[in-house]
Amino acid sequence: MIAPSVPAAEPAAPPQLRVPVTRFATDQDDQWIEELQAIAFGPGRFARTAFRVRERFPIDKSLTLVAEVDGTPCGSVWMTPISVGGIDGYLLGPLATHPNFRRLGAGKMLCRNVVKLALGRGEGKFVLLVGDQDYYMLLGFEKTQHGAIQFPGPVDPQRVLLVSPDPALAQSLAGPIAAFGAGKTA
Repeated sequence: MIAPSVPAAEPAAPPQLRVPVTRFATDQDDQWIEELQAIAFGPGRFARTAFRVRERFPIDKSLTLVAEVDGTPCGSVWMTPISVGGIDGYLLGPLATHPNFRRLGAGKMLCRNVVKLALGRGEGKFVLLVGDQDYYMLLGFEKTQHGAIQFPGPVDPQRVLLVSPDPALAQSLAGPIAAFGAGKTA
């Protein structure tokens, strides 16, 4: 018996690529970013030590980025200018991606782009964060000296990470978190 001839199937349309892109946030993004952070971190976000830093020192709105996929916002990142031991830098975070858009690379893209922008200004010498080693060390962050950087509340010293053009800074930076420019003299 000869098998009947089956016509070739039409090629399927390519699936949506869902490639994230980043852009600077606008004032119209503020409410969406707040809602995203509530989804990503819940009400406990206000108790985190990094939130206490952002209460004392305002975020730099010019370093607030949003990720989008096909025009739909899916992630955001903030940067807070700070100083540690008289050296100016930035505290990264929160970095949040909406659960429906995870594993597309939006978070890593936001992190890389905001670090490049912040350090590219030449005003800060480092970017500091409190986060997962497995995630951020792949993006160039390094462990800091346990307890050397003093936060306004408890942090897990294993999660205090830093990236800097100066490879020695992760192990030498020490002191309390203070206002950006605190080490400058008039």
